Amino acid sequence: MLNKWNLREIVLMAILGVVFAVIYLFFFTVGTGITNILTPFGLGPFGYEVIFGIWFIVSIITAYIIRKPGAALISETIAGGVQVLLGSPAGPMLIVSAFIQGLGAESVFAATKYRNYSKGVLIAAGIGPAIFSFIWGLYHSGYIALSLPLLSSMLIVRVISGALIAGLLGKWISERLAETGVLRSYTLGKEWQTKREQKAS
Repeated sequence: MLNKWNLREIVLMAILGVVFAVIYLFFFTVGTGITNILTPFGLGPFGYEVIFGIWFIVSIITAYIIRKPGAALISETIAGGVQVLLGSPAGPMLIVSAFIQGLGAESVFAATKYRNYSKGVLIAAGIGPAIFSFIWGLYHSGYIALSLPLLSSMLIVRVISGALIAGLLGKWISERLAETGVLRSYTLGKEWQTKREQKAS
């Protein structure tokens, strides 16, 4: 899978995986806080759902920048592994969860044969992990015991979070990085450089 990658791309993917592992751990605390706030209102199950998209975002950013097969899957799995090494309360099974989330995003890019990175595709790639992770959670997290209306509501919120936070915010972050010029050695950076040159001409 990595035989068509250059060293710069592999290093960037690893860096993004580590950076977002730290961010993911921070948002675990944020999710706990939101859950504590919502619980008295009977909305505790939505505490993590509203921000669940943040845990997919590295797969979108990495894939959008590098645009190579495996970028979404591997970067998300790296982030999961690093979280475990940093002492995530979720434990080693987090690596499996991260792999499944990365697979959800990767499947969308694979469906386009890694040729389409439009806004719509990036949003779909944010929704993919939401669906994959929710199916995994039915059994791993015990969601299957919840009522159908609650399950449906949680899924809808997670899908929206994936679309907005992972898809749109991931796109925005990637493009702001490209604007700075730090990504000029990568596919997205080259694309933005071409746009700037076209505007200047």
